[in-house]
Amino acid sequence: MTEIQRLLTNTIEQLNHHEKRDNRPRFSISFIRRYPGLFVAMYAGWLATLVVVVKSPTLEDFVWLHVGLFVLLNGFFFFDVNPRYRYEDIDLLDFRVCYNGEWYNTRDVPGELISNIQASSQVSNQQKDLLAKMLVNKKRLTFYDIYSLDNQAS
Repeated sequence: MTEIQRLLTNTIEQLNHHEKRDNRPRFSISFIRRYPGLFVAMYAGWLATLVVVVKSPTLEDFVWLHVGLFVLLNGFFFFDVNPRYRYEDIDLLDFRVCYNGEWYNTRDVPGELISNIQASSQVSNQQKDLLAKMLVNKKRLTFYDIYSLDNQAS
C-alpha cells in the first residue's frame, strides 16, 4: 500500500465514521419532507383504490391484502441508507455507481489530506509537485484526483 493510498483510505474511513455511513437502513421521514406533494398523492391514490376495493363485491374480502401490499411496497420510502465509501470503489464503474453515485468525482477532499500528503516524507517529490500543479489548476481536488495522483506516479 502506498503512502497516498494509506492516507486516502484513512480519510475515507474517517468520513464514513463521521457521517455514519455503514450501509444500514435507518428509519427516516426525509421522503415526506423532500416530496410532500408526492407523499400526499401516493396516499390519496391508495385511499381511492381502497374505496374501490371495499365497494367491489369481488374484491371486498381482499382488503387486508391491499393494505398489506401497500405497506410492504411503500415502506422502503421511510428508510434511508448511507452507503459506505470505499477506496476500492474509486474509478470502478459497476452497479455500485447506481447506489453510491460517483462520489469520488463530486466530493472534495479535506484540506488536511492535502496537507498530510505534502508533509509526508514517504511521498515522492514528483507526486508533491504534481499535487501542487493540480491545486493551482483546479483549486479544489476530489478523491479521484488524489487517486489518480497515486496511479500516475506508479
